[in-house]
Amino acid sequence: MTAQMDLALLVSRARAVSVLTLAALGGTLIAPGGVTPAHAVTTHATKALQVAASKKGSPYRYGAAGPNRFDCSGLTLYSYKRAGKRLPRTAQQQFNRTHRISARNRQRGDLVFFHYGGFVFHVGIYAGKGRLWHSPKTGSVVRLDRIWTNQVWYGRVR
Repeated sequence: MTAQMDLALLVSRARAVSVLTLAALGGTLIAPGGVTPAHAVTTHATKALQVAASKKGSPYRYGAAGPNRFDCSGLTLYSYKRAGKRLPRTAQQQFNRTHRISARNRQRGDLVFFHYGGFVFHVGIYAGKGRLWHSPKTGSVVRLDRIWTNQVWYGRVR
């Protein structure tokens, strides 16, 4: 019985360490096989955000979708493709394909669409704290910037 109690104590401590580690890294604890649709969205969004961040410094090129040069929608397309999700090519098409969310409900990895009236002209990936990863314009590179206007809509890739 002592060996079983020792084993139970070790397992309990291992679980506590795992939970604390996940909490420190901003993760969640899920039972094996228990991936929920919300978790799947978060996983894809987190992976896409990581991919976009890994492209920091890659030059802008109109019409490019990676792996070394990007325009704005090319970066989001490439990032989500690497995360296991398919997006259409242009910023407007990507907007049309995503689920609308409010600024209050935005999460890291959601798409940020810049618009003028009803026309979407730029897209990036929300990084948290009012920032996004994007490939802004000719002569620039993929970078992390503050969202500079309120003329944005948010979309979630499902």
